[in-house]
Amino acid sequence: MADAEQPNDKKSTKPDAIIQLIVFRLGEEEYGLRIEQVKEVTVTPEVARMPKTPPFIKGIANLRGDIIAIVDLEERFGLRPAGQELPTTSYTLAIEAKDYTIGIVVREVPQPLSIPISIIEKAPEFIQDININDKYIEGIAKVDGRIIIVLDMLKLLTPSEIMQLQSS
Repeated sequence: MADAEQPNDKKSTKPDAIIQLIVFRLGEEEYGLRIEQVKEVTVTPEVARMPKTPPFIKGIANLRGDIIAIVDLEERFGLRPAGQELPTTSYTLAIEAKDYTIGIVVREVPQPLSIPISIIEKAPEFIQDININDKYIEGIAKVDGRIIIVLDMLKLLTPSEIMQLQSS
């Protein structure tokens, strides 16, 4: 009997792994990124429009000496109400991947949030299947009545979009 209880004891004494998210709004929904994917958060710098880029690529900007592409996820995901543009002051999350750095533009100051990794549920398959790209929704977290869609930014852009960014 004591042997059967030991695994439960070990499980209850081992704390659940905690992850930190940077949470922001797109449209009416809340989204989160793992903090290790976010290099920095800053007020959006001046953006220069680039030719031959998808509409959700707002252009390029100089962020502390690095030229990065600025991506509008509200436009990418089709979440912006018709006719509404970004406010004059927006914020940019600099996301650093192996081959590129991009800026994700958001309306409000993103907030940090620590949650147990166990509360992130896998996104339903039908949601993943209809997405443009391969599984960029890591999961869905329910926190105090809020639903936060956790994104994997490193899977968000397609290889051809990454090539467009690198050649800009």
